[in-house]
Amino acid sequence: MLSGPPVTTTVNADQLLERFLAANPRQRRSLLSQVLQRSAELRPLIPGQLDRLDATSDDWAAGLLIQLLVADDDSLTQTFRERYSEGWLAVTSASGIDYAPLQRALVDQQFEEADRLTSEHLRQLAGEAAVQRGYVYYSEVPPIASVDLESIDRLWVMYSQGRFGFSVQIRLLRSLNGRWDQLWPRLGWKQGGVWTRYPRSFTWSLEAPEGHLPLVNQLRGVRLMDALLSHPGLQQRVSA
Repeated sequence: MLSGPPVTTTVNADQLLERFLAANPRQRRSLLSQVLQRSAELRPLIPGQLDRLDATSDDWAAGLLIQLLVADDDSLTQTFRERYSEGWLAVTSASGIDYAPLQRALVDQQFEEADRLTSEHLRQLAGEAAVQRGYVYYSEVPPIASVDLESIDRLWVMYSQGRFGFSVQIRLLRSLNGRWDQLWPRLGWKQGGVWTRYPRSFTWSLEAPEGHLPLVNQLRGVRLMDALLSHPGLQQRVSA
């Protein structure tokens, strides 16, 4: 008995979106290319989905949908930006820091600007002395409120498809049994902790290695990064 050509079944945009949001991390990665390819179909559906999602989590699926939504300069983008002028993800600060500019930079995938803002916020959180000198001492990290480091990390995770953030760096370091010398190449940083903010020294896109951003000044060794990654607020996020 002759059989015809195989029938290919393509899910509609609603089904793809529902499947993507309900998927586990591994399934979501496999669906990512389809979502990106069909972004034009999905964009009109995204505002309704965002109303159903938790703005206090850091599920990067929501961050991706937001980035697809604002990719074109049209009425959908305009409406979203007006409605969420402070950013869709709900973040808080014990020090009164406004994280809206950081969220906007990450939404627009302006990762170099987001990294600059992150360094600025860390100095603000460390205190006036750090702001004046232009960098943070490792000893100034432990008193920083957990909620602020959590907010910064959640923003990076949310808008990087789960690829960037302090918590991502912690997981990588743990997977290497705390071997800092092995962490640098995994992050795409220069061996030995050499650090510079020259644009050509780093990759300011999602093409960068996992954990590549945000940057931490290593001119004085690993103590600052160790203090950050050892902070209870960030450790709790990884253990949760």
